[in-house]
Amino acid sequence: MGLIEKLHQVEATVGVIGLGYVGLPLAVVSAKAGYSVIGFDVDATKIERLYAGESYIEAVEASDLVAVSDKCAWTTDFADLSKCDVIIICVPTPLNHHREPDLSYVEQTAKVIAKHMTPETLVVLESTTWPGTTEEVLKPLLSASGLTLGSDVFVGYSPEREDPGNATFRTKTIPKIIAGDGPTAQALMEAFYGAVVETVVSVPSPTVAEAVKITENIFRSVNIALVNELKLVYDEMGIDVWQVIDGAATKPFGFMPFYPGPGLGGHCIPIDPFYLAWRARKFDVPTRFIELAGEINTNMPNHIVHRTREVLDRASGRGLNGARLLLVGVAYKKNVSDMRESPAMRLMQLFEEAGAKIDFIDPHVPEIPPMREYGLFEGRTALNPSEVMAGSFDAVVIATDHDQIDYTALLDLDCPVVDTRNAISKRGLPMEQVTKA
Repeated sequence: MGLIEKLHQVEATVGVIGLGYVGLPLAVVSAKAGYSVIGFDVDATKIERLYAGESYIEAVEASDLVAVSDKCAWTTDFADLSKCDVIIICVPTPLNHHREPDLSYVEQTAKVIAKHMTPETLVVLESTTWPGTTEEVLKPLLSASGLTLGSDVFVGYSPEREDPGNATFRTKTIPKIIAGDGPTAQALMEAFYGAVVETVVSVPSPTVAEAVKITENIFRSVNIALVNELKLVYDEMGIDVWQVIDGAATKPFGFMPFYPGPGLGGHCIPIDPFYLAWRARKFDVPTRFIELAGEINTNMPNHIVHRTREVLDRASGRGLNGARLLLVGVAYKKNVSDMRESPAMRLMQLFEEAGAKIDFIDPHVPEIPPMREYGLFEGRTALNPSEVMAGSFDAVVIATDHDQIDYTALLDLDCPVVDTRNAISKRGLPMEQVTKA
């Protein structure tokens, strides 16, 4: 039976490499569609937890793992890639210390695939990257297998579109952009993803698909930078930017609301624009608009620290040195535990460099996990709400507006509150001791 028949009859084995926020949900929905799935990860702890029926991300429930237990195997042994008809790469694509693309995870993964894959295999990259990666990086590495691309091995790109914490759209219901390298690969992509998700959107080439993903995230980055800058301008004018945005959002056309914050978090928006800016330099094309947006967003934690210092100066004349601060929320967005690129970590670093003592509360993050940066904070634990007592803090800084936070209790602490998310006002609570920042 050929690969296209296996896919149409849902008899193929799917290998998913990287069982994080992208790979694990994809593995589960693929199994729910009827495919046999092998999930690969270098982290043996993840494998143990999955076999124990324990999920480590909000998008996958323990009940989901139970439901697909007869369809899924989890392993750190990449030799099992030889058993897979479809291999999907869901590994990180971070920036290096020079804020340039780091494709080392993709490259290492492609080399391992080349060692173990067999003829009649579809290899799909889902990691976000610069336009041209599939053609210029992935394909040459897979060619080292000795198999012929386009006849033995087929290559495609399908960007992940996960949105942690979004209860409306999940992996199965998010429209899926797909592109195969050639008509046969395109047909294979359509057959596989068509069985797994509700809506498949085909584009002409992997390079176009890569550019689609980059464009989506640059759109958000630029618009968030715009409202962050407007916040700074309107603050000086004594105008509440959230009130302005809410008013503008009533226009039924020509406006889309974006909201300011303490900086950007998550794997995509703080990183992806730099991938395109780096790539554009190869073509001698400036990306001033994109880079300016990145500069504005990256500088927002410094603004929050400055405003907090001002608040403390007015309240007690003491500034940040020696102040005890309560940081509310350390995840990068509300109602999730995702710490990737969280601006709260940058805030914590800047506050402590200024001499402040930081405690935090977060109902989704009881302990700060290992991170590529901010290793100094690894293992720090959240305060129990019962430990948060009036008179214990000089100021409260709201970095992430989780719904589970008791905001009335924060006001009862009888100290200034610096609110970077408009959390107090939008709940209709008293604003006398609150500074929007």
